[in-house]
Parts: sequence; structure tokens; C-alpha cells
Amino acid sequence: MSYQIPPHEIFIPEQRIKEIVKKLGKQITTDYAGKKLLIIGVLKGSFVFLADLIREINLPLSVEFIGLSSYQGVKSTGNIIQTHDLKYNISGRDVLIVEDIIDTGNTLEYLLNVFQKQNPASLKVCSMFTKPAAHQKPYHIDYIGTKLPNKFIVGYGLDLDGLYRNLSDVVVLT
Repeated sequence: MSYQIPPHEIFIPEQRIKEIVKKLGKQITTDYAGKKLLIIGVLKGSFVFLADLIREINLPLSVEFIGLSSYQGVKSTGNIIQTHDLKYNISGRDVLIVEDIIDTGNTLEYLLNVFQKQNPASLKVCSMFTKPAAHQKPYHIDYIGTKLPNKFIVGYGLDLDGLYRNLSDVVVLT
């Protein structure tokens, strides 16, 4: 990056991110062989990870998006606001929810409740990052890129008030 960002520490370098995404793509390819996969990206944070991930999945697949928001600055508000709805019916489809990060798990719980009512053939979750110490309930995540300590991170799609999503590395602002 050529622009100035606040003081930061590289937490996960770009090369490590690529390795994680490649491994997830390979596992998803194996697990969904012979199925018609529908990937639902959770906007806005997942779009960078989702774009990289689908290029590592060697299967025919469809992509859809749902927009949700629950953060203000570095804190979760606890309220989930739906900003973009699905355009297609997921009934009978093999659905994989793709998240950038699972922090408290409130967004995941909301999505699972909404999608289970629509009777998908299967419903699984993939998250690039998860913070188990921040989870408010035990959550099953089928595909996890990496577990993180309870620190606020930005980069690789993760933001602070809409900024820093375009960083190639994941960083902790200091």
C-alpha cells in the first residue's frame, strides 16, 4: 500500500492468507464434489475472501450475497440490520455461507435461523477468521481459515468504519 495508515502491526501476512484460502478451496472442492454449490457471501466484509476462495474451488458454483451490519467503529452494536437481501430461493440447494470473520456469532446465528427456514438441502459455514474467545455461544463452523485472539483487526476485507478493507495483509492498529 502506498497510502499512510495509522500505526499498525502485521498480524497475518498476505502470503499466509493465500495459503489458507488455497487449503479451504481444496477442502470445499472435495466435500462438494458432484453437488450444485450455492455460496452466499455476507457483505461487505466477505467480498475479498469470497473472490479469492471461489477461484480455489474447482466445481461449478453459484454466488449470491446478503448484506448485514452490526458494527459501529470497533464495537458490535448487538443489533443486526439487513442491508441487502438474497435474490434467489435457496430451497433444496447445497448452501455454503461465507463470512469474513465470526466474532460474537450473532450474525451467524441470525443467518442460520433465516436460512434454515428456507429448507436448503444442506447448510454449512465457512469463515476466514474466527475469534473463539468472543463467541457468545458455541457455534459450529464447518470451514475455518484461522482462529484469532480477541483483537480488532483490519485488512483483507475487514474494516474500521469502512476503511482499510483493501490492505493485503491483516493488521492490528496500534
